[in-house]
Amino acid sequence: MCELFVKADPALYQSRAHSIRLHGAVTSIRLENMFWQVLEDIAERDAMSTNQLITKLYDELVAYRGRIDNFTSFLRVSCLRYQSMLADGSLAPGRHLPLAGMLARA
Repeated sequence: MCELFVKADPALYQSRAHSIRLHGAVTSIRLENMFWQVLEDIAERDAMSTNQLITKLYDELVAYRGRIDNFTSFLRVSCLRYQSMLADGSLAPGRHLPLAGMLARA
C-alpha cells in the first residue's frame, strides 16, 4: 500500500508560496503544489481567480467563526473536502454550487 504513496511525483508535494493581498495587507501562503492545483480548480469552477477564492474563503471563515487560527491548514482541509465531495458525487457535473461558502461553514 505504501508504494502507492511513495511513488507520487515529488512535484506534487513540493511547496511554494504565493503572495496575496487580504484587505490591503500583503501576506504569503505556503502550500504544496497539489493543494494549489485544487484551489485553482475550485476557483475556476466558481469563475474567479485563486486569489479571489482565497480572499472569499478568508472573509467567510472570519464571518462564520470570528477568527482564524491556522488559515493554511483550513485551505488544505478545504481542498481535501472538495476532492471528497467530487469522489462521492456531491459535486456531480451539471450540479454547480458556489463552493466557497460550503467549504467555510462545514
